[in-house]
Amino acid sequence: MKVGLTVNGVERNVDVSSSATLVELLREGLGLTGTKVGCGRGECGACTVLLDGEPVNSCLVFAAQCEGREVLTIEGLGADRRSEAIRKAFIEAGAVQCGFCTPGMIMSTVALLRRKRHPTRDEIAEAISGNLCRCTGYVKIIDAIEKASRGV
Repeated sequence: MKVGLTVNGVERNVDVSSSATLVELLREGLGLTGTKVGCGRGECGACTVLLDGEPVNSCLVFAAQCEGREVLTIEGLGADRRSEAIRKAFIEAGAVQCGFCTPGMIMSTVALLRRKRHPTRDEIAEAISGNLCRCTGYVKIIDAIEKASRGV
């Protein structure tokens, strides 16, 4: 089946099977491997992308459900002020350890900072609650997001 969607600002028409997930479409169909596959069950958040501006676990969304919709992946983040502030804050705060959860964390952060410019630490923790990290203990990630919110 053909699916027409916008990925990172580019309109795409892609052939997919009826059972293909969005993460499969992104990684295998479009070669966008920045979106990670962790659990494949929507529990870890490594595959988080923005679908029409909202964070979703792309392993739980069928590609066919994305007809006419807009997808933003980690590769689609530009060099705008907000994206640069987030990347810089993650590096400076030491929030990047093994890096596997980082793309999903950053996409959740982008969604949060679009909704609320200066979130509290509790709001940050809630916004990333669907993203698992086994390396940092979350303190450095929350520090990074708080720092990024001051830079945008």
